[in-house]
Amino acid sequence: MSNVAKSGLQALLTPEESVVVLIDHQPFQFANLHSHEPTMVVNNSVGLAKAAKVFDVPTILTTVIEERGGYLLQGLQDVFPDQKPINRTFVNTWQDERVVDAVKATGRKKLIIAGLWTEVCVAMPAIQAAGEGFEVFVVTDASGGASKEAHDMAVRRMVQAGVVPITWLAVMSEWQRDWAREETVPDLAEILVQHGGASGVAFAWETQLLATGSAVNDA
Repeated sequence: MSNVAKSGLQALLTPEESVVVLIDHQPFQFANLHSHEPTMVVNNSVGLAKAAKVFDVPTILTTVIEERGGYLLQGLQDVFPDQKPINRTFVNTWQDERVVDAVKATGRKKLIIAGLWTEVCVAMPAIQAAGEGFEVFVVTDASGGASKEAHDMAVRRMVQAGVVPITWLAVMSEWQRDWAREETVPDLAEILVQHGGASGVAFAWETQLLATGSAVNDA
């Protein structure tokens, strides 16, 4: 069972304690993604990756038999252009020693996972890692399953194993935590505009109005 704190300040994420593993955001998996609208998962997973980069959170990219299932989503690869994804044969990412060694090398215990499909390649490593003492968080809206039921049942199963479900904007917000952390605000604003949906549109509009406020007032 995971040692994750269920409440209190220590239950929240910090950049210094986090490590991210992104699993199998590949064409073959997207082809049978039916729990979410696929472009939403693309948007959210890229937004999560960009946030991890802003906060210098170690991020491990992994694929499964990419020569048949396709290369990693280009939007994710573009965030980490110099990183070659770990290409596995194991269905369960946590059985690949290269992935586990990469996570352990960071010295971090708050493991954040997102991937396709939730019921298989996300649930398996999440449950195993939780049993090995990691505090595991699964980003449910940057993940997806072959059906809504498959995704939902996987999340329920992981929760029973002590895994914490979370969304990508919640992850980014917990990493930021304080708007006095000014060095990351401009990059977060850009991520919000690009990937934050209606919030991003509203923010861009607000920025526009602030920039043209005097002209509006003079009209």
